[in-house]
Amino acid sequence: MSVLADLLATVFERRYRGASEPDQKNRSIEDLCRDLMGSSSEVSGMVLARLILDRYAGMAEAEKLGFFRFLTEGMGVDPESVRTALDAFEAGPDRDSYRVFMGTAEPPRQELARRLNQVPGATAQLVAMRADLLRLARDNPALAVLDLDLKHLFASWFNRGFLVLRPINWSSPADVLEKIIAYEAVHAIDSWDDLRLRLAPKDRRCFGFFHPAMPDEPLIFVEVALSRGIPGAIHDVLSEEREVIGAHEADTAVFYSISNCQAGLAGISFGNSLIKQVVADLSQELPGLKTFVTLSPIPGLTRWLKESGGALPKKAEALRAVTAHYLLKAKRGDGGPYDPVARFHLGNGASVHAIHAGADLSPNGKTQSGGVMVNYLYDRAQISQNHERFAGAGVIAASAEVTALAAAAAKKTE
Repeated sequence: MSVLADLLATVFERRYRGASEPDQKNRSIEDLCRDLMGSSSEVSGMVLARLILDRYAGMAEAEKLGFFRFLTEGMGVDPESVRTALDAFEAGPDRDSYRVFMGTAEPPRQELARRLNQVPGATAQLVAMRADLLRLARDNPALAVLDLDLKHLFASWFNRGFLVLRPINWSSPADVLEKIIAYEAVHAIDSWDDLRLRLAPKDRRCFGFFHPAMPDEPLIFVEVALSRGIPGAIHDVLSEEREVIGAHEADTAVFYSISNCQAGLAGISFGNSLIKQVVADLSQELPGLKTFVTLSPIPGLTRWLKESGGALPKKAEALRAVTAHYLLKAKRGDGGPYDPVARFHLGNGASVHAIHAGADLSPNGKTQSGGVMVNYLYDRAQISQNHERFAGAGVIAASAEVTALAAAAAKKTE
């Protein structure tokens, strides 16, 4: 945590901790929430917020579920009040009637979250709280409305204007580096030596988005390899024996791992802004970079084949063709690409550039895609057009080679 954040936290602890009334500790968290909503004093409000967050942190799973049910059932909107306020606004649409309507249409639990967020460290605790909520909501669908409220707030609190892009390197603070190891979601980092190989060489970069309220917690990070040409296998990127080149010798930047770090921020999109910002920053730092691509896993391929009654082809060319067909043609129920990684990159304006068999021979790589990986190309001149065509009409941009592979696979199934 920054020195300023430490100072503010210390001031709060000294000023407000002592203001807590002993009998508050014996009251239910539901009563404390009602008191916080009725409080007009900054001091008592911050004391109550701290008590509520501390109480929640010590709860067992069943108690957390009960608390979420209270927020869902006891702090939602009153439909009759909303209807009355809307009727009044329609009859006389002025500032006052609109203010009343807005006040009744917003669930009180949203204001509760804002008041809880007054105290130092509360943002991270609320993010962790939503992670609990998402987990418990799987078996308790009625909690979905509460999640919508938190997601609505977080979308504002964590919008791009508040995020800070920071380079992460071997000189970064140890607690941040530990979190990079823990949060890596694509290619596991097995040791500090493994991490050093990804961060220390001059042809490696890593960037992460951070939020001022969570200064030591990366929200999302991307690992980048600077190379000559486009790699076709993850071993070429991660191998200890690879040739290290100077950053200014590289003509290609390869995004080979993108990891979301906070389960409580699921559904809040950072990746689009992250990649575009990193492309812009690297282009400025290293004008010799001409190509920006990913080397991405294909996590849905094996599952889709099983659901379709098919199996992974044994021959490399046939496997590449089936993969091309999958990436360009396989859809989920809403018409979007079946593959989650494809949805992410295509939605960002990338194109399907090249498909490589035998590119990831790790156990996970073999299981999820038979070892196939894909390059998505971020062509700065085409990103906006690709994005608009994909978002508007579902058109997937692809290279001639990938398009031909998909056509060959389709012909075999006729």
